[in-house]
Amino acid sequence: MAKRPAPEVNAGSMADIAFLLLIFFLVTTTIETDSGITRKLPPIDDEQQDPPPLKEKNIFIVLVNAKGDLLVEDEPMAFEDLRDAAITFLDNGGGTGDEACNYCQGPGDSNSSDNPVKAVISLQNDRRTEYGTYIAVQNELVAAYNELRNREANRLYGVDFTDMEAAFNDPEFQGDVDKLKERIKKIQELFPQKLSEAEPKR
Repeated sequence: MAKRPAPEVNAGSMADIAFLLLIFFLVTTTIETDSGITRKLPPIDDEQQDPPPLKEKNIFIVLVNAKGDLLVEDEPMAFEDLRDAAITFLDNGGGTGDEACNYCQGPGDSNSSDNPVKAVISLQNDRRTEYGTYIAVQNELVAAYNELRNREANRLYGVDFTDMEAAFNDPEFQGDVDKLKERIKKIQELFPQKLSEAEPKR
């Protein structure tokens, strides 16, 4: 009795199916990217130079302990008050003579910062500080700078500084890029972001 031939599976289209599945997963799969804090580091200077002297009144010290509590200028402070306190410090305009600030709208306290160019915010945290708290404090301090920059940008150019930056970074922007860049630089010079981050404490 003759043996019946075993049926064969037609595998001719298997490669096409595998290729289609590969394309499907490549198209539908999302790749998560790490998020972080945008910071522009200063250029490397071959010559070691001593940092310029700073008056104590031109330094705004913000401490974050392991429990997430804030100590601002040696005084406890609620998180929701941090931005306003930073704005008051940066916009104080307590300087006189060459250090006077003619665009500041602060109280002009002689015991606080002379002008925004001299003002430095020093952020210090504990090694056990939660990352979320650290980022939240960072955001509030950066928001203080942006709020003051928005004010000056509206006064000079009638537009928010943040909108100017967004337009400059937009590859489809149709306006005068060089003019926009010059305006952004002007606002940054009025309120330079001097945010110093000290090494975390144990």
